[in-house]
Amino acid sequence: MNEARVLLVTGGSRGIGAEIALGAAVAGWSVAVNYASDAQAADAVVRRIEAGGGKAFAVKADIAAEGAIMDMFAEIDRRHGRLDGLVNNAGVVDVKARVDEMSLARIERMMRINVIGTILCAREAVKRMSTRHGGKGGSIVNISSVASVLGSAGEYVDYAASKGAVDTFTVGLAREVAEEGIRVNAVRPGTIDTEIHASGGQPDRVERVSGSIPMKREGKASEIAAAVLWFLSEQASYATGSILTVSGGR
Repeated sequence: MNEARVLLVTGGSRGIGAEIALGAAVAGWSVAVNYASDAQAADAVVRRIEAGGGKAFAVKADIAAEGAIMDMFAEIDRRHGRLDGLVNNAGVVDVKARVDEMSLARIERMMRINVIGTILCAREAVKRMSTRHGGKGGSIVNISSVASVLGSAGEYVDYAASKGAVDTFTVGLAREVAEEGIRVNAVRPGTIDTEIHASGGQPDRVERVSGSIPMKREGKASEIAAAVLWFLSEQASYATGSILTVSGGR
């Protein structure tokens, strides 16, 4: 079995997830790059890691589906027989809407991916990392959002609520597994220049809101990745249940 530390990054084929995967590989992790549908993008991240001398592989799984999540972890077991880190990065937004305009299908999709998927991935990671289950410990980092404290009124309150759930889950799980060798933390990005805004029907959102940010600029995916990589590292060995906001002061 490969003895390198193994990290799973959900939604690792683009944006913040891709930057986390690339940075983790430089730090010596063997990275499982999860993607939902864009195999080409995931393969491109893997190739970049391998070109730099790192180790990675792409693994397909829709984080909205428990069966797909189980298959993904089974593939990691087959390849490595261990898991040392998880970054719950996969998430979705939707088009700008008031709550009184939201459909049940929209809300269910939001919660299934952003909340239920995050919890299920953490469940499977704990089964592999926890000393209670024979593991050697590990680190989980959940990607939240500054929306969880701002509320995102008039845009996507459902998204903000899903990230509020991630915050609460982070604190609760951290305390639950603190004696089992697992640290659980979260990073709350602010407005970051990635494709997620376009996927939510607002390709101009970064430009539109940057003036309201105290630092007067959007963040970069690499700046969020740096915070995540710190939580994954031994430099953060006494940090658990912590939520770090990286939002330019917003």
